[in-house]
Amino acid sequence: RAVSRRLACGDVEGRLEAIFGRVRAIQAKSGRFDMLLCVGNFFGSTCEAEWAEYRTGAKKAPIPTYVLGANSQDTLSYFPDASGCELAENITYLGRRGVYSGCSGLQIAYLSGTEAQEQPAPAHSFSAKDVAELKTSLLATPNFRGVDILLTSPWPRDVGTFANSAGEIDTKKCGSKLVSDLAASLKPRYHFAALEKAYYERLPYRNHMVLQETPQHVTRFIALADVGNTSKKKYLYAFSIVPMSSMDPAELVKQPQDVTENPYRKLRKEAPKSKAPPCAEEEPACQFFFDLNKHQGKKRPSDGKERGDSQPKQAKKPPQPTGPCWFCLASPEVEKHLVVSIGTHCYLALAKGGLSPDHVLILPIGHYQSVVDLSSEVLEEVTKYKAALKEFFRSKGKRYVLFERNYRSQHLQLQVVPVPLDLCTSEDIKEAFIAQAQEQQIELLEIPEHSDIAQVAQPGTPYFYVELDTGEKLFHRIRGRFPLQFGRCVLASEALLAQPQRADWRQCAAQRPEEAAQARAFRREFEPFDFSLRD
Repeated sequence: RAVSRRLACGDVEGRLEAIFGRVRAIQAKSGRFDMLLCVGNFFGSTCEAEWAEYRTGAKKAPIPTYVLGANSQDTLSYFPDASGCELAENITYLGRRGVYSGCSGLQIAYLSGTEAQEQPAPAHSFSAKDVAELKTSLLATPNFRGVDILLTSPWPRDVGTFANSAGEIDTKKCGSKLVSDLAASLKPRYHFAALEKAYYERLPYRNHMVLQETPQHVTRFIALADVGNTSKKKYLYAFSIVPMSSMDPAELVKQPQDVTENPYRKLRKEAPKSKAPPCAEEEPACQFFFDLNKHQGKKRPSDGKERGDSQPKQAKKPPQPTGPCWFCLASPEVEKHLVVSIGTHCYLALAKGGLSPDHVLILPIGHYQSVVDLSSEVLEEVTKYKAALKEFFRSKGKRYVLFERNYRSQHLQLQVVPVPLDLCTSEDIKEAFIAQAQEQQIELLEIPEHSDIAQVAQPGTPYFYVELDTGEKLFHRIRGRFPLQFGRCVLASEALLAQPQRADWRQCAAQRPEEAAQARAFRREFEPFDFSLRD
């Protein structure tokens, strides 16, 4: 396999002697590199004299050097041909946009300029049309898996989401959304950018949705500082790379331990999904997510509607608790003053020490340990309570977040916490959970829409899961220790409810008369939505 040794650098800004002197020193010490890739501003506003020596051939770059185009009107004159050209011996302008493929098979996608703020786009800017055409040219390639390298001058907007800190750079405001869109689609193994006079090597991120898509390679985003900066920030990056086309597929998709969620998930989810209808002989793909009963010769329906066959099943009695249970409704331990609604199989109760006065629990009346263990009738009533609570909270300008921790608990408790709609979006909530999970080395994965937890966890499996009232779900299979208050901590954090002092229920439990008054108030407000009073 041909291993390519490459160098990438940030804004040169006309400091040609500085960058080429550094390259010569590195090659003298570490051996020859194949090429130097320059992102950001290659030319500066006062570099004419230094550049003239290279342009006339008096001096020569020590390595084949490939540069991106102008980022401002000031340096446009250095690039005579917008489609790319040789600027001097060993120094090549790649062009406005395109793909460079070397003889080794390495694919380098590039996009020159900054994102246009006006139409028509100036010659030193790119537009949505430029990005769309570059994407189309590559995505139309048969069996396209991604490119080896992506070169852009601006950072991609939001690249710091789910990641290590970018220091002083605010990645939610800095950079280009079009570059984010390009990176999300082209799935580069390395993405280099500059312009911010900062060095930032982001943790590698996934290019596939775990549990929904087959594993793909990761992307490493690296922003480089300006050449010769006085703060000694890194501006030159050396790396070795084997072209994707030459790699063993299993080796290519290996996930490093520090891999994070994709920072451009929103863009990927918003992309139009064009799914071909399944063939007559095929069943929909969703049938094959986590079909844990397959070895028993049965297929579990995945749409949640057909949990039985045409024969009515005998209702299975729930197991009996091995000792006192605080949540079995018939148990003397139940704090009945907190109960706000009782159905046939389930009941609602205010949470003791809730995150808010309307934080409630959905609980089975009988003794079930987790959602996975529920019989179809109980599950059906859980679904009805979820629908009623969604309607109730939406009428109050809120959305709910539901979570379950099937770990060190013996009776199912579905915690339902309302969050004001104007406080955060459902995407903000997911990001908060994923970000805090990553901080604690917890792998919290998004599971396919319209699938249920019973498809990803067998009875007895410890797990934690979050569900939004949109139906979106995040899941973690617990394999060791797990923070018992994790769900509450995320919701109480500054990113969401901003009440970190309420993360532990024991610190905010009220006196019994106050709890009873809160329960009466909730019962009164919930009454128009409570199906148990009508059924």
